[in-house]
Amino acid sequence: MKAFIVRGLLIIISLLIIIQLWIFSSLVYWRTHDVETTMFMRWTYLSDFKPIKHQWRDYDEISDNFKHAIVAAEDAKFIDHHGFDWDGIEDALQRNLKKDKVVAGGSTISQQLAKNLFFYNRRSFLRKGQETIATTMMERMWTKQRILEVYMNSVEFGDHIYGVEAAAQHYFGKSAKSLSREQAAFLAVLLPNPKYYQDHRDDAKLQYRKRMVLKYMRYTRIPD
Repeated sequence: MKAFIVRGLLIIISLLIIIQLWIFSSLVYWRTHDVETTMFMRWTYLSDFKPIKHQWRDYDEISDNFKHAIVAAEDAKFIDHHGFDWDGIEDALQRNLKKDKVVAGGSTISQQLAKNLFFYNRRSFLRKGQETIATTMMERMWTKQRILEVYMNSVEFGDHIYGVEAAAQHYFGKSAKSLSREQAAFLAVLLPNPKYYQDHRDDAKLQYRKRMVLKYMRYTRIPD
């Protein structure tokens, strides 16, 4: 029995090490190569085998309006933190405890990107621990510009719509480079629930968040 337990623990440890090596090697490769697909994209495709809409765009091929909008909407302290916004996490915990359910998250752009690249949308302590390690690796291996570039190209904007270029084409029939402030803010506020907001563009909460993003995006700092 003891030998069986030890063998089981060794298998688990070996699997965790393999996962860390996979994450590390992927981050090394993606420092200089486009990210053509993510774990989220693969899970989405496997759910119904419907093609994914996605087209990579380099950092300077994306409107600065969108860069400011996405930082204002998702992670105002993006430039300053090292992967984790501890004040935001504490605030989210307090709000969740007050409501006795999950009503807010404190995830940064870096954390969300780590989840999108390597994991799936299922809460567990193991996944959160792996996500934390992946986020820490990413922050040390990539520049802030690279993190934001990959995030903008990887995040979901609607049903099978991934990346700002596909989103700009779908919603506005134009390139990500040409997005106006209004259009950029609209795309940024889709992110908390893109599949719902895709069909409910006049939702009061969505419109309120859009006004807030338009108000504050001019004050955000983005990587040069």
